[in-house]
Amino acid sequence: QVQLVESGGGLVQAGGSLRLSCAASGRTFSSYAMGWFRQAPGKEREFVAAINRSGGSTLYADSVKGRFTISRDNAKNTVYLQMNSLKPGDTAVYYCAASRLTGSTPDLYDYWGRGTQVTVSS
Repeated sequence: QVQLVESGGGLVQAGGSLRLSCAASGRTFSSYAMGWFRQAPGKEREFVAAINRSGGSTLYADSVKGRFTISRDNAKNTVYLQMNSLKPGDTAVYYCAASRLTGSTPDLYDYWGRGTQVTVSS
């Protein structure tokens, strides 16, 4: 069992930056690939970024490529999402998730956090 808790969300103006964190419980964090997803009101949950178990490989949605960076610190059981050049369209609840495999499909992920709200004003 892995428990995930996101933090770092908030209100920011367009063009600004935020860094999300996701703290994982348990001693098996390094056994899981990690992903970030987001869900805006009235829309389906969509993939944002993923990172493999070692942190050596990453995957991004085209909509965030070049603006967002995913990273992880296995010693701290934490995964991060650095978000720069934020746009109003990035407004959503952001979720972190853990999976045995690295990928962009929500069905791959076994454990989910409760989410953190990110609001980008124009």
